[in-house]
Amino acid sequence: MDKELIETLKYLRMGGLLAHWDEYLALALKQRFSHVRLLQHVLNEEVKLKRDNARQLRLKRAHIPELLDLTTYPFGRQPKLDRKKLVSIYDGFEYMTKAQNIVWMGPPGCGKTGLATGFLINAVSRGHTGRFVSFPSLIQELFASVADHSEKEVLKRYLACDCLLIDEIGYVEVEPVQVGLFFTLMQQRHRRKPTLITTNLGFGEWRTFLKNDHLSAALIDRLTENSHVINMKNCISLRGKLAEES
Repeated sequence: MDKELIETLKYLRMGGLLAHWDEYLALALKQRFSHVRLLQHVLNEEVKLKRDNARQLRLKRAHIPELLDLTTYPFGRQPKLDRKKLVSIYDGFEYMTKAQNIVWMGPPGCGKTGLATGFLINAVSRGHTGRFVSFPSLIQELFASVADHSEKEVLKRYLACDCLLIDEIGYVEVEPVQVGLFFTLMQQRHRRKPTLITTNLGFGEWRTFLKNDHLSAALIDRLTENSHVINMKNCISLRGKLAEES
């Protein structure tokens, strides 16, 4: 391959063709591709590469701590979990196309975060933007935004996510100003973009850390309307189970 062609491919950002030039030529000779067939094959491979690179970039920007999906979840250890329902929601993808929230509710260690992460990755893999954030981190960021008057920018950033996963709601108590900002975020995402939530507390317990009965009721109303609630209260801790088996 001459230098001019190499520079042209670099300019066009056709890294796949540049890296696999000899491979493509050998395949074309072996299978006797026509010029059109070779061009079609090369372009198809470039499209695949660019889509995969775009997916990897979206995953990186989503700040997902551990890449998990439904295939890695040990459903066999959770006989009380409705696997059929979960798979139906996952495959149907209406949680994205119809902006349906999903709330996983259950004790620590039962796999809520892993399941929710799988749904987030499913959305990102299908071309959507996503973001994983723990509730304590989100609350801290909202609190800091009040101090430097960047509330609008912070809310805008989280509103921009096609799919937002908020992990472990209820682990920290929040101040009134934080409750207000959190409610604003949920209110503005309501019926526009889905929010995935994990929590170890039942809805009746949310007022204990939100410290505002009115906003707690309004927030729960927004989250549960047009949503799926996955009750994992009777599921066992997988951490304990794995420890027993090791």
